[in-house]
Amino acid sequence: PMSSDSVEQKVVFTGKVITVRQDTVTLSDGTVKLWDIVEYPDAVAIVAVDENNNFLLVRQYRHATDNELVEIPAGGIDPGETPEDAVRREMQEETGYFPRRVERLTSFYSAPGYSTEILQLYLAADLTPARLIAEDTDEITLLRVSKTDVLKMINEGTIQDSKSIAGLLFYINLK
Repeated sequence: PMSSDSVEQKVVFTGKVITVRQDTVTLSDGTVKLWDIVEYPDAVAIVAVDENNNFLLVRQYRHATDNELVEIPAGGIDPGETPEDAVRREMQEETGYFPRRVERLTSFYSAPGYSTEILQLYLAADLTPARLIAEDTDEITLLRVSKTDVLKMINEGTIQDSKSIAGLLFYINLK
């Protein structure tokens, strides 16, 4: 761990979802370093498996990439909501299924070089149809993909989203 004499934090931008702060860190040897940090709330990422051991993936347009991406279901944890409740809500909103089994797998930082976001990875299984309408559901296409095809999609670059690659490979490696 880096030892420092002082850290000065200054908020430089507050948006709808993110806060950007600039940290001025003075190390014990007098060296001064500047970091731009994106404060982003924790979120859940979900490996959803159906009764045939297919993975439920979502295809959706991501404005930041100007592209449609294939991803595992994921989303923010609302204030006062447990990660497990966020998993159940996101599954209903994005896939139309309610998971009767929700199991925590692991957690990881999404972009530790500049962001505080931690993704809580969960397994969602024993799925039952239960649509919960969200404002952006019409823009999401649900895909059911076998393990073989998921690995092929990762290897060929069809799945480019890091949380999806990490989550799927973590789960597949467990089995």
